[in-house]
Amino acid sequence: MGHHECKQKSAETLKKMENQIFVSKKERTFQHQDSLPPLPVPLLEESLEKYLDAVKPFLNEEELQRSTEIVKRFEKGIGKQLHQKLLERAKVRRNWLEEWWLISGYLEVRMPSMLNVNFGGPGPYLEHFWPPKEGTQLERTAIAVYHILQFWKLLRKQCLAVHKAGGVPLDMNQFCMLYNTCKIPGVTRDSLVNYFKTEAEGPSPSHLVVLCRGRAFVFDTLLDNQILTPPELLRQLTYIRECCNNEAEGPGVSALTAEDRTRWAKTREHLISLDPKNVAILDQIQSSLFILSLDDASPHATPDDYSEACLSALTGNPTVRWGDKSYNCLSYSNGTLGSNCDHSPYDAMVMVSLCYYVDQTLKLDEGKWKGSTAVRDLSLPNEMVFVLDQSILNDIENAKQQYYKQASDVQIVSYAFTGFGKSLIKDRKLHPDIFVQLALQLAYYRFHGRPGSCYETATTRRFYHGRTETMRSCTVEAVEWCRAMLDPAVSKMKRQQMMKISFAKHHKLMAECQNGRGFDRHLLGLLLIAKEEGLPVPKIFSDHAFTKSGGRGNFVLSTSLVGYTTILGAVLPMVYNGYGFFYRIRDDRIVVACSAWKSCPETDAEELYKGLVQSFHEMINLMTTAQL
Repeated sequence: MGHHECKQKSAETLKKMENQIFVSKKERTFQHQDSLPPLPVPLLEESLEKYLDAVKPFLNEEELQRSTEIVKRFEKGIGKQLHQKLLERAKVRRNWLEEWWLISGYLEVRMPSMLNVNFGGPGPYLEHFWPPKEGTQLERTAIAVYHILQFWKLLRKQCLAVHKAGGVPLDMNQFCMLYNTCKIPGVTRDSLVNYFKTEAEGPSPSHLVVLCRGRAFVFDTLLDNQILTPPELLRQLTYIRECCNNEAEGPGVSALTAEDRTRWAKTREHLISLDPKNVAILDQIQSSLFILSLDDASPHATPDDYSEACLSALTGNPTVRWGDKSYNCLSYSNGTLGSNCDHSPYDAMVMVSLCYYVDQTLKLDEGKWKGSTAVRDLSLPNEMVFVLDQSILNDIENAKQQYYKQASDVQIVSYAFTGFGKSLIKDRKLHPDIFVQLALQLAYYRFHGRPGSCYETATTRRFYHGRTETMRSCTVEAVEWCRAMLDPAVSKMKRQQMMKISFAKHHKLMAECQNGRGFDRHLLGLLLIAKEEGLPVPKIFSDHAFTKSGGRGNFVLSTSLVGYTTILGAVLPMVYNGYGFFYRIRDDRIVVACSAWKSCPETDAEELYKGLVQSFHEMINLMTTAQL
C-alpha cells in the first residue's frame, strides 16, 4: 500500500470513528423528546435533611441548633403547604422548574450579562494545526465557519447523534437554542426569541451577521440551498475586512449589550423609536444564525497556557460582540478563535459539542480546506447602518466605559496541569471529576483557612427539558479530610481512608442530583411558590445558614467539569470574594480556567491554582504510598 493510500485509509478510519460520535443515521436528534420522563419533585423531608447536612461545615454548634429548629418548623408548617402546591404544579407541567429557572436564574437578572452571566473560552484548534499566526485570520475563520454551518445542518436534518448516559437518551432540547437565538432586554425582565427550525418544521434563517471595527454586515450562508464553501466565505469576509480597514470605525452599537439590562432596554426602546430601519436591523441580528466577531486583538495562547485567550473571550472588545446572542464566534487577528455565549438559552455542553465537532473535523482535514476552490457568483455582504442620535452615542460611550472598568478587574488563569490526567487517576481507582473537586476543596481550605461553599453543575438532562441541579461539593466529610491533610499528626492510612469516604459521599450526592433528587432547585421552587402566592419569605431562606452555605447564588466556588474533550470555557465568580472554576480532564492532563476579581483583597486565582497543583500531587501520593 502506497504512502498516499495509507494516509487516505487512516483519514477514513478517523472519519468513521468521529461519525459515530456526532452523526446518527438511525436515530433522529429530537426523536426521544416526547418519551423523556417528567422532572420529579423530591420528598420534602429528604430535601430538608440534605440541606441541613450541607450547611454543617459553615456553622458552629449553636448556629446549627438554631437552623435545625427553623427547618423543623418549616417542614411541619408553611413548607408542607408550599410543597403541596409544588406537587400540584408538577402535575400539569412536564418540567415544573423550566420556566422558573429561566426567569429567576437569567431573565430577571439586571446586572450586565456580557461579563457576569455569559460564558466563553478559547478554541482548542491551536493544539494541533492552528497555532497563533498573524495573517491567517480570514482563511482560518472561513474554514471554521464552514464547519459551524455543517453542525447547523446536522441539527436541521436531525442527524446529530442523541447524547446518552448509560444507554439512556438525554434531553436534546437545548440544541435548538444554539443558532438563530437572542435575548431581548426588558425594563424588568428580558425575553428570549428563537427562530431555529428543523427541516421537518420548515425554513430557518440562514444569514450570518459579522461585526468588525464597530460596524455590522450581513450575508446569506446558503446559495441554491448549498452552504457556502470556505473559499466563498473567505471572499465575503475579505470584502468586509477591506471595507473596515479602509474606512472609519463604526459607532459600535453592540457595546450597548454590555450595559445594565434595564438601561439597555430603555436605550433600545429609544433606538427603535428613531427610525423603522433600526427595527429591521435589530430583527436581522436577533434572527441571524450567530454573530461572527472579527476582532483586532491577538491574544497569546499555547497548549499549556490559555490565560490570555480566556480573558479575551470573556472580557474582549464589546463593539464586535452582540452580548445577547446565544453564540458569538470570536476570530482574532493572530488566527486564534474563541466563543462568547449568552447563558440563558443553554448550558455549556451545547457549545462544547459544537466546538469539539469543529476541533475533530479540523484534525481530520489537517486544518486545511481540501475541496473545490471555485467561487460562485455571490451578492456582496450588506452593511447594516443604524440611525443614531447624540443620546444613543452617549449611551454607547457610557456602556463601553462601565464595561472596560469592570473587565479590567478580572483575573483569569488558565493552565494545563500535565503531571498526569485521567489515566493515572483511574489507575488509582479514583473518579477523575471527584478527584479535581476534592483537590479544589483542599486548595481553598489551605489558602483561605476555612471551608469553601461550592457549586458543581450536575446535569438533569435525563428528564424532559432538564438542565442543571446544584451539587454541593463542600461536604462534612470533605472538610474533615481537608483538616486531616493539614494536620501533621494524622497518619497517611487515616488520610487515605478519610479521602475515600469523601469520594463516596460526593459520588452519592452527584448520582442523586442527576436523578432529580437534589435539594437546591426544590428549595428554589418552594421559595418561588411563596412569592407567587404573595406570602412572606419563609424564615429558612432568610436564615444566616442559607446564604453562608451558598444559597441565593452565594457560592464562593462556582465550578463545572466541562467534560473529557479538548474544549474548555470559563465563567466569572458568582460572588465578589469567590472564584469561577471550570476544568476539563484528558488522559494525560487536567486543564483549568480559574477566575477572580483583582480588586478583592482576599482572593487570588494564581495562588489557588498553585494550591490545586499541590493537592493533585498530595492526593496521588496518598494513593501510591498508603498501601502499606
